[in-house]
Amino acid sequence: MVEWITSTGLTPYPDAVTEMEKRAAGIADGTMDEAIWLVEHPPLYTAGTSAKSADLVDPDRFPVFESKRGGQYTYHGPGQRVAYAMLDVGARGRDVRKFVQQLENWVIGTLADFNVKGVQRDGRVGVWVVRDDKPLYPDGTPQEDKIAAIGVRLRKWVSFHGISINVEPALEHYSGIIPCGIQKYGVTSLVDLGLPVTMQDVDIALRSNFTKVFDT
Repeated sequence: MVEWITSTGLTPYPDAVTEMEKRAAGIADGTMDEAIWLVEHPPLYTAGTSAKSADLVDPDRFPVFESKRGGQYTYHGPGQRVAYAMLDVGARGRDVRKFVQQLENWVIGTLADFNVKGVQRDGRVGVWVVRDDKPLYPDGTPQEDKIAAIGVRLRKWVSFHGISINVEPALEHYSGIIPCGIQKYGVTSLVDLGLPVTMQDVDIALRSNFTKVFDT
């Protein structure tokens, strides 16, 4: 059984980490159910285990938290839906590669509900959209923007951290970091793409697509 939790308001990042670790420990020892926790954070940057200090362009702009998730620097803030996935990967086949693919497919399926084609790219973590509405790069290739981030950690085969989808965040807040260490590409959101999507719309799509991806 997967418990779905939606927090209102802005959840402080340290509080989220504390609750995730508590839930992950409970799942591992069999005293708590798996959970998907939907939150929004106040503006902040997190540094994953592969973060490089040079990628923190403006260290005084927002609070910076070291995170035990995989990946590099990312931004969280209002208008971004963060879905923390605390799942028993051990009971789901002990296949880390498959689990990460499921997270990516979960995001891609959610975006598809709004007629947005999310794509994966080798060497670039997360989910991207091709911007046919923007000029081509000098090399003749189409521009691509990141719309969703993925970063997880496993402890005793239980996952925590998870995914984030840009619904309507302040995209200029990304300028304080080099997101995921990649300079060439930009960031976007569902609203930036011209879609009048609400957080509630995204939550409904996340829940329906979770079932499609993880319960098959």
